[in-house]
Amino acid sequence: MKTLDHLQFDNRFARLGDAFSTQVLPEPIADPRLVVVSEAALALLDLDPAQAELPVFAELFGGHKLWEDADPRAMVYSGHQFGGYNPRLGDGRGLLLGEVVNDAGEHWDLHLKGAGQTPYSRMGDGRAVLRSSIREFLASEALHALGIPSSRAVCVIGSSTPVWRETQESAAMLLRLAPSHVRFGHFEYFYYTQKPEQQQVLLDHVLEQHYPECLAAEQPYLAMFRSIVERNAELIARWQAYGFCHGVMNTDNMSILGITFDFGPFAFLDDFDANFICNHSDDRGRYSYANQVPIAHWNLSALAQAMTTVVEVEALKDTLGLFLPLYQAHYLDLMRRRLGLTCAEDDDLALVERLLQCMQRGAVDYTLFFRRLGEQPVEQALHGVRDDFVDLAGFDAWAADYLARCQREPDNAQGRRARMHAVNPLYILRNYLAQQAIEAAEAGDYSEVQRLHQVLSRPFEEQPGMQAYAERPPTWGKHLEISCSS
Repeated sequence: MKTLDHLQFDNRFARLGDAFSTQVLPEPIADPRLVVVSEAALALLDLDPAQAELPVFAELFGGHKLWEDADPRAMVYSGHQFGGYNPRLGDGRGLLLGEVVNDAGEHWDLHLKGAGQTPYSRMGDGRAVLRSSIREFLASEALHALGIPSSRAVCVIGSSTPVWRETQESAAMLLRLAPSHVRFGHFEYFYYTQKPEQQQVLLDHVLEQHYPECLAAEQPYLAMFRSIVERNAELIARWQAYGFCHGVMNTDNMSILGITFDFGPFAFLDDFDANFICNHSDDRGRYSYANQVPIAHWNLSALAQAMTTVVEVEALKDTLGLFLPLYQAHYLDLMRRRLGLTCAEDDDLALVERLLQCMQRGAVDYTLFFRRLGEQPVEQALHGVRDDFVDLAGFDAWAADYLARCQREPDNAQGRRARMHAVNPLYILRNYLAQQAIEAAEAGDYSEVQRLHQVLSRPFEEQPGMQAYAERPPTWGKHLEISCSS
């Protein structure tokens, strides 16, 4: 294991030059202190967990110190925000400190969020607050534990620096990791500013560093676009299958790698509601749970438009057409597994859709239903979850068909509980749990953030003494308003 002063930097994106980013130093926050750390994320950098206990750890990620080989840059990009094009965005409060190479040869961006003003801050203070930093930390690590591709989070550093949002809050910094922080909006920026030379450089950088398997293809850029479509189809299928709502699917928040990042007003479904809107600012429901699939397709079409300089339009259209069938295949496979089904039948999608309709009518808890369905043999499990439904006739009809479907499974009862519990979490990051942890942290007690992080790191395992984290939320916890403000 390494110490902090033995990290190896290889700043590939910074070497692209000033057309792609601006060199900016982090602005320190006062009295930096460690709020929470992910040992699993530290391991990606080969860092000894004991390093987090050192004062220099908080100083590095609180902006007070910097590695000699780091090259902090604020990236420039644009993007479509709520459907409208914004020609110049960029890292307004984040800095790419540099790229670290671990012993396995993997490159990881060290991206510090809340690091102060940049040329792209757009009159903002460049800060992140403690509550939003905690939420993003918890979400990043929780999604990864669920098997949903995501950026990772190393730590949150708190401070006594005041910042103003609706009220006075405390500034914090979040260190996040990803193999790349290039977004769809990067390509849009160079396309709409008509800078084909820089766009070519960016395309080649992403192709060579992140999609090297496409280099040997007859049309490498088209092959790369197809891989991006494929990755996003699987990503969105996993969001939908596990009830995750991103909340702000602007093109500048879409990773070129097909991972979840730039968390804002996200939420997991509590009661199932296909029309659920997690973002208080999204008054028209553009980014509702049900709309995440068509919006992902829309965003991919925006990326395709930016790639028309290097790939024929018809080829891009044909490739874009793969998204929906790929998504449907991934989603159905995940939902079969959540229902304990191991083989495919033609009517399985209809079976899933009928279940969700019954859940919608009864406001059934989306996560706990699947967990309880796997607790006992099929007939007993169905009896146990029946009282959660309002439309009992509809549920009974579905349950009869599901029971018959299970009976057609080979070795249906063999290992059913273990198989279903391996894909149906007991613990998810509910908004009210995050809120309770945030309120304690704002009062100076970080133990609840740390405990919640540990529980969510093993979402499928029943953990002694942690039953409270698996309960249905209280009524007040289902109606928290989460906005983009951080």
